[in-house]
Amino acid sequence: MQISEKYSPRETENKWYQYWLDQNYFHSVPNDKPAYTIVIPPPNVTGILHMGHMLNNTIQDVLVRRARMQGFNACWVPGTDHASIATEAKVVAKLKSEGINKSDLTREEFLKHAWNWTDEYGGTILEQLKKLGCSCDWERTRFTLEPKLSAQVIKSFVDLFNKGLIYRGYRMVNWDPEAKTNISDEEVIFKEQNGKLYYLKYKIEGTEDFLSVATTRPETIFGDVAICVNPLDERYAHLKGKKVRVPLADRLIPIIEDEYVDIEFGTGALKITPAHDTNDYEIGKKHNLPMIDTLDDDANLNDHALHYSGKNRFVARKLIAKELEEKDLLLKAEDYVNKVGTSERTGAVIEPKVSVQWFLKMADLAKPALEVVMNDEVKFHPEKFKNTYRHWMENIRDWNISRQLWWGQQIPAYYYGEGENDFVVAETIAEALILAKQKTGSQQLATNNLKQDEDALDTWFSSWLWPMSVFDGITNPDNEEIKYYYPTSDLVTGPDIIFFWVARMIIAGLEYRQEIPFKNVYFTGIVRDKQRRKMSKQLGNSPDPIELIEKYGADGVRVGSLLSSAAGNDLLFDEELMLQGRNFATKIWNSNKLIQGWKKDGSIKANEGDEQAIIWFENQMDKTVAEIADQFEKFRISDALHLVYKLIWDDFCSWYLEAIKPNYGDPISEEVFNKTIYFFEELMKLLHPFMPFLSEELWQNISPRTPEEALIIAQQRKNQSFDVETIQNFEVTKELISGIRNYRQTKGISPREEAEVFTNAISFPNENLLRKLGNISTIHFAKKTDKPTFTFLVGSSEIAIPLSEKLDLEEERKKTEEEIKYLKGFLISIEKKLSNEKFMAGAPQQVVDVELKKQSDARQKIQLLEEKLKTL
Repeated sequence: MQISEKYSPRETENKWYQYWLDQNYFHSVPNDKPAYTIVIPPPNVTGILHMGHMLNNTIQDVLVRRARMQGFNACWVPGTDHASIATEAKVVAKLKSEGINKSDLTREEFLKHAWNWTDEYGGTILEQLKKLGCSCDWERTRFTLEPKLSAQVIKSFVDLFNKGLIYRGYRMVNWDPEAKTNISDEEVIFKEQNGKLYYLKYKIEGTEDFLSVATTRPETIFGDVAICVNPLDERYAHLKGKKVRVPLADRLIPIIEDEYVDIEFGTGALKITPAHDTNDYEIGKKHNLPMIDTLDDDANLNDHALHYSGKNRFVARKLIAKELEEKDLLLKAEDYVNKVGTSERTGAVIEPKVSVQWFLKMADLAKPALEVVMNDEVKFHPEKFKNTYRHWMENIRDWNISRQLWWGQQIPAYYYGEGENDFVVAETIAEALILAKQKTGSQQLATNNLKQDEDALDTWFSSWLWPMSVFDGITNPDNEEIKYYYPTSDLVTGPDIIFFWVARMIIAGLEYRQEIPFKNVYFTGIVRDKQRRKMSKQLGNSPDPIELIEKYGADGVRVGSLLSSAAGNDLLFDEELMLQGRNFATKIWNSNKLIQGWKKDGSIKANEGDEQAIIWFENQMDKTVAEIADQFEKFRISDALHLVYKLIWDDFCSWYLEAIKPNYGDPISEEVFNKTIYFFEELMKLLHPFMPFLSEELWQNISPRTPEEALIIAQQRKNQSFDVETIQNFEVTKELISGIRNYRQTKGISPREEAEVFTNAISFPNENLLRKLGNISTIHFAKKTDKPTFTFLVGSSEIAIPLSEKLDLEEERKKTEEEIKYLKGFLISIEKKLSNEKFMAGAPQQVVDVELKKQSDARQKIQLLEEKLKTL
């Protein structure tokens, strides 16, 4: 088949991806093969592809394609996450731009807008993954808010509630005033901010004396219910039982004592505002203090803040500080840097807020989930993340699973009265009515007497079921697919969601199927720029992956991403890596073009040099195949790619093809040609998981293939034995040839000029090949020459090449003397190190052996050069 002059990624990628789809290669159904299953970490439904997604999904595709070629029934389930906070925020912003407020809509009306948004933008990222070459089973695409998955979420909530693991409680939460919902502790990002530390005067009742109390948030004074001092603080012993007046609020509050207060910190007196501080909330509970919430859901001050009602919290802060100063209630204000909690989703400053929420008890659920990771039933790659996991699981807190949102699964709790426990939990309102009648004893209740809880469930409460719910494993736990595909094989994700998602999936799997959800977790690193900054839209340092694909081809981008991304280590993005990936594609393309350009001749037998090259490369390939398998076993995907890269670029292109290449215009033995094509096909099989488009194009170009013979489903080369001696001998051959080539390069000798070689060796391996690639006229074994020579060592063998008559011998003498001088200086530094008792006592034997080898090599080289000097 004719091969074009240049490789065109754009044409190739579109052609073969469509072909793979048309032939249904990505689709999987249970059969008699062993299953290999991966579930995609579902990206946000409104998201677009970024560099992190690109790296993560490239790795998944490499694993899936390789498994498919190893005889597994590979199933990669794609899908998206409904992302409650992020999606609702986008829909609210869109509505606002159209002059519509969420508060003016019913829940049903709002959800209609949200679904329209999702239908319009929801498939973008999945379509982009196709451009990358991801071989997902698109027929299995799932969405965490689709009816079948939502039913499983609701079923699990009801089940956990009935087991006594879910409860409703009044708790302090992290309130995001922009998203208007609480968020988890893990979703709070603490950032340093410049602010002020205000020292306020709290006048002691009946006197003009005052207590100085420091705060960074004077706007919360309207929620103060006490001043707290340490009982051991002698400065305040005389104030026991007294009261102080809250500045501006003109309200008396008690002075209380608690050992929580640090005597050394600040003034030693704390204002207690239980509604607006987590620690104050705990002190408030302990001392039975009242609670005054002074902020509304938008974080604006409410009526408790008197004349500041309705004002933004940060605007009010400055105005209140000014009024305090005017009324001589501000002692001083100092510049202050403190860490402020912000929402990971919206960036808004978090407000601690007390509200009624739903919680899942985690302590007992976490124990078995910790054990399976610690005993390596679930293996983490790299292993270092086990410690991170253990720390979190051993200090786990109850999971706040409710969110004050509409976009999400609505909590299946139905209220029939105003009392704290006047509710039932059921999968449907019909079932809820039956339970409510049983609970109340009233048969007069109807569905219109029941009101469903307004809150939605935390998005993670749906995605923690993902490895099971995508196979309908909660609603139909004995179906054929869940039994065949679960547990899944490997999970590829980022370490930043080890708590949000990985831990919770393990918990859910053990709870609902008494099985781990996956066997391996591969943690990718974070993609960073050259300044080690995390790539983000805000910094503008993140390239568009689709633009990179357009520029370098999907295969080039895949290889560029993987070459420097060892498991768990951050990838420092450099566009030069993408160029390296594209250059690799060009190298492979050109090597095939070279092979296809040779004329075959069936009458020509393979010569001895060809046979030596063939035997060596087959062994070298088998050795590399074993090493690649070992790297995959350890989830060292980058290292596996490096091995494939070296095998193709160095071993095949640079050595093998050079070894068997016929002289210009001459034909090649058909036997050698066919063996070379066989090798090339085997290489394409190894390459395919990493560079699927290029490899399929070349595979199909070599000879006509039926759909059953496509590369995507071809069987990769299995591990075979290899001859170590053959490989070692060829390494000697390569060293000899490199030494001869170095002679020509450093002395300015044309590669076409034959070399005469004298050596103390009695023979060389692969002699015919050595003569061809080294362009050697004669090898004088066990002989010396009196002529001036270029001399080098290969192992214990001395190789001497008589210098060309064209060379300036005086210049050669000077260079040789300089080289001897340098080597003697180098030898002194080595021997100094070896005579150092501290070094010899403390260095590992391996390090010492390296230094001894350097010493031996230097001595041999000096001896050779001194002998050479005598002939000049």
